[in-house]
Amino acid sequence: MVTNDINRIIGEALKELGVKRPQVVLEHPGDLSHGDYSTNVALVYGKKLEMSPLEVARAIVAAFNKQPIAGLEKVEIAGFGFINFYLAPSFFGDSLEMIGKNGASYGANNNLKNKKVIVEYTDPNPFKEFHLGHLMSNIIGESISRVIGYSGAELHRACYQGDVGLHIAKAVYGLQHQKFDFWKVKLLGDETTRANFLGRAYSFGAKEYESNPEVKQLIIELNKEIYLRNNNSTNYYYDTGKNWSLDYFNSIYKILGTKFDHFFFESATGDFGQKIVMDSLKKDIFKQSDGAIIFPGEDFGLHTRVFINSEGLPTYEAKELGLAHIKYEDYPYDLSVVITGNEVNDYFKVVLKAMELVFPQLAEKTVHLSHGMLRLPSGKMSSRTGDVITAVSIIEDIKKMVADKIKDRDYDQATKAQVVEAVAVGAIKFSILRQAPGKDVIFDFDKSISFEGDSGPYLQYAYTRAKSILDKANKAGIEKTTKKTVEEIYVLEKLLYRFPEVVERAGKEFSPHYIVTYLLELAASFNNFYAQNKIVDANDLESGYKVALTESFSIVMKNGLYLLGIVAPDKM
Repeated sequence: MVTNDINRIIGEALKELGVKRPQVVLEHPGDLSHGDYSTNVALVYGKKLEMSPLEVARAIVAAFNKQPIAGLEKVEIAGFGFINFYLAPSFFGDSLEMIGKNGASYGANNNLKNKKVIVEYTDPNPFKEFHLGHLMSNIIGESISRVIGYSGAELHRACYQGDVGLHIAKAVYGLQHQKFDFWKVKLLGDETTRANFLGRAYSFGAKEYESNPEVKQLIIELNKEIYLRNNNSTNYYYDTGKNWSLDYFNSIYKILGTKFDHFFFESATGDFGQKIVMDSLKKDIFKQSDGAIIFPGEDFGLHTRVFINSEGLPTYEAKELGLAHIKYEDYPYDLSVVITGNEVNDYFKVVLKAMELVFPQLAEKTVHLSHGMLRLPSGKMSSRTGDVITAVSIIEDIKKMVADKIKDRDYDQATKAQVVEAVAVGAIKFSILRQAPGKDVIFDFDKSISFEGDSGPYLQYAYTRAKSILDKANKAGIEKTTKKTVEEIYVLEKLLYRFPEVVERAGKEFSPHYIVTYLLELAASFNNFYAQNKIVDANDLESGYKVALTESFSIVMKNGLYLLGIVAPDKM
């Protein structure tokens, strides 16, 4: 690659000047007229070498004059020692050739080749709503999973769900005491009806738990029954409700484009987690305190947390230790990426410190990534009717807005439904992924579905425009070619070859927002190229190259959208 040759020659030149282990950083100038790459190494090392930056820069440029690089047209010194590199026109034609040859794999790399990676995300709890936190986790986790897969890893997706605990007992109590509705929903209800009923059952149980001391004690006993599975009637309500939840979650995953390889449950991690804590108690990793077993996090500058409560039951923390080991038994990973909301950051620091002492080899393989919250511009995350927005409700609201936006398009109902869902889900995913992970996301309903601005539909529309041009070129019999017949280099060409670099950075930093930023710039450059050029023209000798350039754009845009988990529709 040209960049490897540039780095090598700069490094060799610096070593000749006396730099022992030079670190070379290449960047793309903000102004494309200043070249395709630039470096400030002359400024960085000038002082250390007791030379002026210009002297260092001249020595580096001289090295390039001695060793010409194929695909590099010229090297220039700018300003106080910056060095700019200009790629040759032939490089861009070769780049289009490579994009066309690699197709759906263009942009992929081997940074994680032969590595087994498991990514855990979404993690909704049965018997409760699939809320916006789960939506955030799913969208971010799915995109990060795809980028990791694009980096050559053997990838498995995992979902960890809390199917035991007081919240479950409250919901089961609600099911038991609303028997008529329970049987009605069981016999006649669909996935959505059943999920809504579970929400009402939980609400009923939660209110009774707070207001009635006798019911509170019953629910506490019910919680133990669920955990021990020693009551057939309780087991029936529990199993039925759990299956309803999982069916409902699966229907959402289908819409979002996620398919998990592993489903882990707290009911399976609890016993093992408890055993781990009890065994480690003998090693003085954990301590007894007021009938409970704690991890003394304060000894490490963290919070002290309970791992086994006073009733002898494992907490989330203990279950998390069990999960790490059970994951590894199921899939011996080299890297485990866990994605959660940032509200559990402090909790997870304690878990990782405990894991470091109990399972040091697993702690080294574990990376915790967190995300912020989804908010409206008003600051309140509720719908226009005042109801709290769930994941499904926000998807349905956006679908209605998209349907209204394309209502005059001459599509059959099936095609229109596909377009509506692809655009709606893409709009939500873009809005979440455009922000660096860890920060809150401000979700604007109207801006999210714009076809003309900073949005998912804007990217999708640019792709469909390119596909339409390619169809037109095919019908006109225009043969694409990557051989340039003119010296002009389009801005679009100067962006397309950067895609692999962007993917690599997104993978190393677990940050899909780099891909979002790149695709926005790419779409803008394509739209400008389209506005200023007649692409399909049998009388234009350059038409075949413009068609090849359009095809390369469509490939890169589709690959980029795939990494974001966004569908690239053929029509909009």
